[in-house]
Amino acid sequence: MINKYHSVKPVFNNKLPQVFIETYGCQMNVNDSEVVLSILQNAGYALCEKIEEADLILVNTCSIRDNAEQRIWGRLDHFKALKKKKSGLTVGILGCMAERLKEELLNHAAVDLVAGPDSYRDLPRLLAQIRGGDKQINTMLSQEETYADISPVRLDKNGVSAFISIMRGCNNMCTYCVVPYVRGGERSRDPESILREAAELFGNGDREGTLLGQNVDSYHWFEESNPTKTTNFAQLLERVALISPQLRVRFSTSHPKDMGDSVIHTMAMYENICKHIHLPVQSGSDNMLAKMNRKYTRKEYLERVKRIHEIIPGCSVSTDIIAGFCGETEEDHQQTLSIMREVGYYTAFMFQYSERPNTKAARHYPDDVPAEVKTRRLNEVIALQNELSLISNQADLGKEFEVLVEGPSKKSDKELCGRNQQNKMCVFPAGEHKIGDFVKIRVTSCTSATLKGIEIQ
Repeated sequence: MINKYHSVKPVFNNKLPQVFIETYGCQMNVNDSEVVLSILQNAGYALCEKIEEADLILVNTCSIRDNAEQRIWGRLDHFKALKKKKSGLTVGILGCMAERLKEELLNHAAVDLVAGPDSYRDLPRLLAQIRGGDKQINTMLSQEETYADISPVRLDKNGVSAFISIMRGCNNMCTYCVVPYVRGGERSRDPESILREAAELFGNGDREGTLLGQNVDSYHWFEESNPTKTTNFAQLLERVALISPQLRVRFSTSHPKDMGDSVIHTMAMYENICKHIHLPVQSGSDNMLAKMNRKYTRKEYLERVKRIHEIIPGCSVSTDIIAGFCGETEEDHQQTLSIMREVGYYTAFMFQYSERPNTKAARHYPDDVPAEVKTRRLNEVIALQNELSLISNQADLGKEFEVLVEGPSKKSDKELCGRNQQNKMCVFPAGEHKIGDFVKIRVTSCTSATLKGIEIQ
């Protein structure tokens, strides 16, 4: 595959048009912003770190919850003020919110450009048209676009870890979720382009790559000229791991209905594949799972977790939980709390249900759990998870882990921090180590959020 994009580091040059990028939402959006910057650098733009210096402000948006969108509307008032101070400043809205709220955004006085997740190649043309005085929009979704030939410009300042998108879109149609509507259907990326990108980031000094997809376990590539030649996710994972034993490999996100034993066995086989799985449960109630269209039961989910621990003892499991989904009863809520206790998640992303327009839930199910009940249930979920996180970390006291150094700790520059293979944050005395080093530590104490340790030889 011909790769005409070669930049993997940001270009800083104040003689070129300056672009400032704000990113909201998930890891996919972070990676998308890196793709956008690669395209713009190839078109003659340079990155700037101060918004006041920008000729072009791009905001990569998220629509997964209402409060994420409200933050963007608030930012637009700020951008409007900036445009009054700086003549010629261009503001563009990218990503999921751009796809969902096309015309509303374009009608805002601060906005010059609206571009959906599959239209980033078109940005140079759209920007040229804006200079002609007209607002521009491209929100066409694609069944082919994967940006496979583009080397993302890495925005991780530490140069330690990077995201690699292996597929785009989602076919699952969970009733609460807007993603299939704003990112389109699933399409997998050519594995050779993924391997090229992984080798490229490793060659440039990154020591950890995270394979990204809305549902990585449904990754499936076949060659049009030879449909019998296929690659599934387990095979892809193995090929990435084989690039170098010094390259840590992570992935996100798995879907409980699709994660098979082959992926778990591959994880167990290679030491550099991290022993952590993010496995969203959303609810512990079969009634809620059915209404959410999650396509698994509580029993099936627990069997999958059991299988993970059988094949990979010590593997950490994290999750996503929604509190207060449509029709959720107190018994449903208690079922969620009980599955949390049974699994013993080390961490979780926990949210109140936020109705998203045009989803099946919005069209067919009343958002009937009172706000105060949602809040109380979410607080109970959070409180329980804090207990479980502490229990999980206490179980690691005295254990030894290899940690990839990400930088100084938040509390002291005499300490370094980084994650172990189980994705737990570890803090330890700095010594002579630097960012990007692998350090072996023994855990001596912990909080619910952090393992603290000392270096061992």
